[in-house]
Parts: sequence; structure tokens; C-alpha cells
Amino acid sequence: MTWIFDATPLIYLAKAEQLGVIETVSDPRLVPERVYREVVTEGIDAGYDDARRIERAVEDGRLDVVEVDLDDSSVATRLDRHAGLSDADVAVLACADARDGVAVMDEAAGRSAAAVEGVETRGTAYVVLSAVKRGKLSAEAGREAIDSMIDRGWYVAPDLYAAILWKLESFE
Repeated sequence: MTWIFDATPLIYLAKAEQLGVIETVSDPRLVPERVYREVVTEGIDAGYDDARRIERAVEDGRLDVVEVDLDDSSVATRLDRHAGLSDADVAVLACADARDGVAVMDEAAGRSAAAVEGVETRGTAYVVLSAVKRGKLSAEAGREAIDSMIDRGWYVAPDLYAAILWKLESFE
């Protein structure tokens, strides 16, 4: 399975110093160049520590940066007209479509557009829960990762947070 990461999962896993969780999903783990530019290049220029952590993950080979040709993508052409999507979102979805991969994104607009286009999505919480389910993280470490992301500004609706906690407890 190919995993294509959007900005939000990378940023909040990095802010929480939990970027290692991405290594629990199979290779390849890709970041479209537009996402990399937004998160790392612009993030470093703005002085964000999480941008340096993501840069190191790329340098260490935990993530691969790929160019996405949006000109030859019918999905990108359709999504380009979607006001709620950034260029990076369009690149993630076009890459996932072209590679028959999974777009890892949290924003409702992106996930909704993906559903219309038939692109599979998963969120940051899924990556953490999957790591716990497969024994790559303990349930306690999974909860610490989720709570740490929330402490650093990652938004999760209260009912979804309760469902995540229930799921984590079921893995104990």
C-alpha cells in the first residue's frame, strides 16, 4: 500500500514528537513536493521546529518527496476548481489517485472531495490506532501521541476523541 501524507498529519505528529508513527505504515510513504514546500520549506523560513523534524524524516528516508504532475491528472483538473482545497491538498489526492494509494489527511473538505473522486483516505488518528492494533505502539503510547497532538493544537471533535479512546482501550 502506498501512503501519501498531507500537511496536517505531518505537522501535528512532528509537533508532538511522534513522527516515528509514520514508520508503522508500509512503504512507500510519500509526500508530494507541494506539501513538502508548504510544510518544510516555508515552515523552516517561519522558524517552526516541526518543519526541521519533517525535513530530517525525509533526509533519513522515512518519507520520500515526489513530484506530482497535475497537468495530466483528470482528478487534479476537477479538484482545482474546489475552493476548499489548497494546491497541496490537490497534489495529495492526485498522487493517491495516480498511485492507487491512501491519502492521509484530516480536513473534511479534502476527505469529502476524495470520496467523490473515489480516493481512499485515512486520518492521523487512523495511523496511530493502526500502530497500536499491530503492536507497534502500546495503547498508552497511542493515547500519549493523540493527547500530545491535541495539546499542540490538533483538533478532534469530542465524540471522535471518545471513540479513539474507546478503540485504544479495546486494544489493551
